[in-house]
Amino acid sequence: MRIDVLGVGFDNVTMDQALSEGVRLMNTEGPHYVVTPNPEIVETCREDREALEAVQAADLVLPDGIGVIYGAKMLGTPLKGRVTGIAFAQGIMERMAENGKTLYLLGAKPGVAEKAAKKLQAQHPGLRIAGTRDGYFQEDAPVVEAIRESGADVVFVCLGAPKQEKWMKKNGEATGAKLLLGIGGALDVFSGEVKRAPRAFQKLGLEWFYRLITNPSRAGRMMKLPLFLVHVAKEKRRRK
Repeated sequence: MRIDVLGVGFDNVTMDQALSEGVRLMNTEGPHYVVTPNPEIVETCREDREALEAVQAADLVLPDGIGVIYGAKMLGTPLKGRVTGIAFAQGIMERMAENGKTLYLLGAKPGVAEKAAKKLQAQHPGLRIAGTRDGYFQEDAPVVEAIRESGADVVFVCLGAPKQEKWMKKNGEATGAKLLLGIGGALDVFSGEVKRAPRAFQKLGLEWFYRLITNPSRAGRMMKLPLFLVHVAKEKRRRK
């Protein structure tokens, strides 16, 4: 049973449990897809019915943001812990490398996916990259066909929310992949184009704050976090 946080149901799993399920899905005829909502995405789902339907239809809904963890606790339905999209993706790649599975990287600016592919192969010997494609495309069909022809087992879909969630729901089956994972700007991190927050920030769940101070232009998006907490507080009062 999923834990409801403002209308979005989250799977109540630890990282190890999430990875076990991810591996099972990867080895089962698809399509399957995984989403990793943070408070910003939850707020988007409150306003965008199509986005909500795409998130809810996912095989795994993982609580990426620390705000989601706080929100669930405030509502009296705590989650086991935060499962970040990047850490989940790293764990999946470790298991893929052990079993000869193939990965397709989709998203980011031109050249970034290729750069990420080289670094990921160096980090995970045995990982096979089936192909790459930037996120600057107008039509889905050629991209879907390229993924299908590549024979990829897994696709990292990094188009930003809620585009990537809608894309996976619409195109997952046609890609022929068994597992698709929506992880936003992860390719920028994997490629080294963007530095991930220092470990101290990660442990405290303050990666959002690190991104804000290093990129103030994100301030508008970050305002959804306090809005999310306001909505959680209202929901808590309503449930009493």
